[in-house]
Amino acid sequence: MAVRLIALDIDGTLLDSRWQLPEANRQAIAEATRRGIEVALVTGRRYDFAMPVARKLDSPLTMIVNNGALIRSKEGRTHLRHLLPQSIARQVLELTKPWREGAAVIFDRPLENQLMLEVLDPDDSMRYAYYSRNMEFIGIAKPLQTCLTEDPIQVMLSGKVALMREAESALRGAPFAENFALAVTSYESKDFAMIDVINPVCSKGSSLAEWAALRGFAREEVMAIGDNHNDLEMLSFAGIPVVMGNSVPALKTYGWHETGTNDENGVALAIEQFALREAAPCL
Repeated sequence: MAVRLIALDIDGTLLDSRWQLPEANRQAIAEATRRGIEVALVTGRRYDFAMPVARKLDSPLTMIVNNGALIRSKEGRTHLRHLLPQSIARQVLELTKPWREGAAVIFDRPLENQLMLEVLDPDDSMRYAYYSRNMEFIGIAKPLQTCLTEDPIQVMLSGKVALMREAESALRGAPFAENFALAVTSYESKDFAMIDVINPVCSKGSSLAEWAALRGFAREEVMAIGDNHNDLEMLSFAGIPVVMGNSVPALKTYGWHETGTNDENGVALAIEQFALREAAPCL
């Protein structure tokens, strides 16, 4: 069955290890959309943080962002949105006080105060470089829970891998854990991990499935490419799941298709092999 929808993770997948968009990937996406295949960027990034990448692709795109909490067109039209209730966000912030240094609350707002922090520390080598490039979206609230004047998209924690494993364990063991979902992204080589706490109906996979149904695509017509833990549900849904050569080892245990690394134009290779030429789905 021909591919009608390609779902692409961004970081570690579409972008190379220098966070650049390879020309081969751009051309492959352009050719896919020219042939009428829909392309969706499915990412843990916030919409405005994903748009600089989207603008480098001269192709129509669907943006499934915040690990599935928000689906919006490249032009800014919102299709679907699943917010995290204020009361649950408040409980999450209370539970995760030991990891507050790396905590943020994300809102669906036009520009200012999209990403709320308790502190913005220039000496924080893990996060400050990223935050400093996005200052127009950032606000400060101390204590952080005072920013909860409306339902956020998510609560986000970030930090060293071992610390985030502790935070993940605490969250999964919370008495109210059924009221939220977790999306975990881990970069072992950089000793950095992120946890997104989102509406319990959300994941990259569930939102991709919801979007495919609205578009009238069967799962067998969906191809997905990813590299990290938060791509698991998306890859599990897709009829043609493809893992990057640089993927975390866990994703390589499912018997899915494997392509080159993000420094070997793995996305372009996969699109050429599985979308521009009809491919059999994984069993």
